[in-house]
Amino acid sequence: MSRSTELLPDSAAAGEAAPPVAAPAATPARTLPASVAGRLRERIIQGEFPPGSRLNERALCERLGVSRTPLREAFRVLAAEGLVSIEPNRGAQVVALSEANIREAFEVIGGLEAMSCRLACERATDAEIAEIRALTYEMMASHARHDLPSYFRTNREIHERISLAAHNSLLKQLYDAQNARIQNLRFVSNEDRHKWDLAMREHIEMAQALEARDADRLADIMRQHLERKCAAALRALRHQAGGPADSD
Repeated sequence: MSRSTELLPDSAAAGEAAPPVAAPAATPARTLPASVAGRLRERIIQGEFPPGSRLNERALCERLGVSRTPLREAFRVLAAEGLVSIEPNRGAQVVALSEANIREAFEVIGGLEAMSCRLACERATDAEIAEIRALTYEMMASHARHDLPSYFRTNREIHERISLAAHNSLLKQLYDAQNARIQNLRFVSNEDRHKWDLAMREHIEMAQALEARDADRLADIMRQHLERKCAAALRALRHQAGGPADSD
């Protein structure tokens, strides 16, 4: 049996439905600026507003059905996350990271996520591990359907759950601050089918390692996973710039 099927119980391997993911607990209603920031964040992550593009206030107000005040507050939220820059008399634009920025960001997030993996293996509850396992089934289904947006949303949830399962609030705060800057790069790195298949296999192995509470293995898989994401992001940047995409 391959590692990719070890995660599956006999019923799932035979094609039956995967166990359902527990519904998240209800959260308080967000403020309008936070809601607008969330909608813009998703569009930036999925490449609808590419790096360097200007965010036209009038067009966005009409598109999102809001006034300029909550939109500008949303810009400030995204600027604090490092996704948007705001220039006097020029408005907001999506931040474009350099190769050095990308390398540094992935080095930092790789270290933070590897630490989260180690702590999660020590501290995660059985229920937290079961939730991550169930989310991995959900991500496998999205991968099989070639549904990249759904896959990516579940992917983000898994990384988030691992970070939470470390039970270290300072580590989680540092992770959130750095991760926001590279979410769009993590999304675009799966647009190549071969790399997407590899990323899916790595996530299956992550779930297996977490269930075994094998901290060394899980941390190593996560580091390699993010190193590949970084290389893919750099190739995409070079391709956009018209340079040699396969030099990394």
